[in-house]
Amino acid sequence: MTQPGTMTAMTKEMQDCVEACMSCHSTCEETMSSCMQMGGQAQMQIMRALMDCSEMTRMCADMMMRRSPMSPEMCALCAKACEMCAEACMSMPDDPQMMRCAEACRRCVETCRTMAGARM
Repeated sequence: MTQPGTMTAMTKEMQDCVEACMSCHSTCEETMSSCMQMGGQAQMQIMRALMDCSEMTRMCADMMMRRSPMSPEMCALCAKACEMCAEACMSMPDDPQMMRCAEACRRCVETCRTMAGARM
């Protein structure tokens, strides 16, 4: 029996998703910094995708950690933002940082889709 006010333990799937979200968040932040150092080469579409993805993944992880009942919907939105970011990063296939970011986004898409279909 759980005490009032206590939370159930996070499932392995939730833990994996939180970790993927936080990894994606930090990779997007690093990639934004890299884009800013490139100067004129960084396209605004890529920067917007990176910003959206960075914010969505952070918020998604936060909501799962506090067991928000809105987490499945947030995971679905997060997966969409990560998918868009991965596509934007793939527009610069010769840039190793962009490719790392695309990969982090793809991992996050997978775990978020799993969580979007799960009951929290």
